[in-house]
Amino acid sequence: MSTSAASPETATEANPGGPAVSSRKTLINNGIGNALEWYDWSICATFSIYFAREIFNPQDPVASILGAMAIFAVGFVFRPIGGLFFGWLADRTGRKTVLLTTVGGIALGALLIGLTPTFETAGVFAAVMLLVARLIQGLAYGGEMPTAQTYLAEMAPPQHRGLWASMIYVSGTTGACIGIFMGGIMNWFLTPEQMGEWGWRVPFFIGALGGLWALIGRAQLHESETFHEHKSTRASIWPEFRRHWKSAFRVIGLTIGGTVCYYVWSVSAVQQAVVVHGMPQATALQASLLANVVLIISLPLWGKLSDIWGRRPSLIIGNLVPLLLFFPLNAMVGQTFLSLFLPATIILVFMGAVLSITPAVFSELFPTSVRTVGVAFPYAVAVAIFGGTAPYLQNWISTQYSVGMFSLYVCLLLVVSTVVAFFLPETKAKDLRH
Repeated sequence: MSTSAASPETATEANPGGPAVSSRKTLINNGIGNALEWYDWSICATFSIYFAREIFNPQDPVASILGAMAIFAVGFVFRPIGGLFFGWLADRTGRKTVLLTTVGGIALGALLIGLTPTFETAGVFAAVMLLVARLIQGLAYGGEMPTAQTYLAEMAPPQHRGLWASMIYVSGTTGACIGIFMGGIMNWFLTPEQMGEWGWRVPFFIGALGGLWALIGRAQLHESETFHEHKSTRASIWPEFRRHWKSAFRVIGLTIGGTVCYYVWSVSAVQQAVVVHGMPQATALQASLLANVVLIISLPLWGKLSDIWGRRPSLIIGNLVPLLLFFPLNAMVGQTFLSLFLPATIILVFMGAVLSITPAVFSELFPTSVRTVGVAFPYAVAVAIFGGTAPYLQNWISTQYSVGMFSLYVCLLLVVSTVVAFFLPETKAKDLRH
């Protein structure tokens, strides 16, 4: 395949049953849905303090916050179920069907949250409606990202798969940043009373409209040629899945370190800088957002490098360097902008070596018949167990023991991911048709 095939401006896809579609459209339409998932997750975390007081019993503020946190956690708990079901469906009926279904589920959940009545008008039904919305989203989350990355990996030219795969986290991190930015803008223009009464609903309605845009865009996609070629000869899914159990455990091992480390430096770093070090919240938000922008810029560069020197070197660098720098960089955080921006940027950029290529690596570990479910289920389990519990563990360990103990926990997870990366077979430019 020629180098020009990788250019988003000029490349096209050859798809059975439909006209050629530009690579630019493939990347954008696939990425919009992935961005929506991360945006939705971001606004749920950002605005939970407001809808907690409206949807749960306002007479008990502590119970309201705990209820909101529990509802937020539901999205993680149901990820494995969604990963198992939608992964199986994508390997059985096709990637496009699931890409449409999951983004529709995320958008529907956002719409339901935006329409959820207050406790004052609907009583306990308000919390039930919020729970249903988060259940729908949790199931959709489990299938969205694994299917999106499988589809993109199969559509990419093999020699540029690392570069293409980096677009998954480019779109996802962009969506998360937009959610955080939305929180800052609305807090700037609206009073706390307006935010509590109606302002918190606006980002969810915007998310629902974004989902409609994503549905229209994804409807123009065509099924991957790799899936079409394999469709008539595919074996039974579950025996194949059991046969590749080592690859499933590799997915878990490679996921746990980066998931929790990313949470620490991209999500909770703001809270820790404000609460522990006394940094102004606006300063902490600016530092975190800009660090994530630098991460986004670095992702395609890491993806391209992995297409040159291989996947294993990138995976080892992206886990080992954050492991070695974690404690020194953590000690740098203080009250100033640079004291958070610099360490967060350094560690996130090195993490980009892993984040940029895991969609390619995971897809290269499995055959076409179980490529989506083989990634989706173990990935969702890892994210649910380690990512979903990270906020609670950080709070509990830091309170019962020390902040350093939680940092040690993160470093242990990075050790596991580094070891898995070291023993991983090289998969660069693997032919996914076999």
